[in-house]
Amino acid sequence: MDFNGSDTITGPRTEDVLPSTATAAVKVVIVGGFGVGKTTMVGSVSEIRPLTTEETMTQASIGVDDNSRIEGKTATTVAMDFGRISISEQLILYLFGTPGQERFWFLWNGLFEGALGAVVLVDTRRLEVSFDVIGRLEERGVPFVVAVNTFPDAPGHPMEALRHALDLPDEVPMVHCDARQRASSRDVLMTLMHYLHSLALQRS
Repeated sequence: MDFNGSDTITGPRTEDVLPSTATAAVKVVIVGGFGVGKTTMVGSVSEIRPLTTEETMTQASIGVDDNSRIEGKTATTVAMDFGRISISEQLILYLFGTPGQERFWFLWNGLFEGALGAVVLVDTRRLEVSFDVIGRLEERGVPFVVAVNTFPDAPGHPMEALRHALDLPDEVPMVHCDARQRASSRDVLMTLMHYLHSLALQRS
């Protein structure tokens, strides 16, 4: 019964209900430095209304968060983003976007619990913010792919040059993407799924 005395019970929206054909669910984490587009990717690709924990940036972040070359950014994720996408009728991906600021990285431990793999979003204007992120994934032994997010004013570099700058092994997939576009973001997730499948075959 609601507060108005009605017997109506409000449940999830029709589009939020898990498909009856789903037989497997995989947890994927989307990581990257501050302002690389993690919230944008989760929002663009999620088939349900995404959960976000964005808060308005305040004067307190000055000198703490490096917003060089992203001065127009006014909000930031302080806990996580969450979305869901059906890769097929049977396979569902649960997407968790991590906060980018290093002061919130303590939250990563819980977000990575049970994760099968990760997407590292990279901004070529601020490639250096990706180094520690990739290092943390390698320390945890979490398989990942790298997606170079497209920004209008971002310099273009050959993939091999970026791979060398990030010190990535040849076997780690690296692709271009536009996190604003659903199809492009979905292609990144498919690349991760194919990579995880190939790793599973190698172990078998």
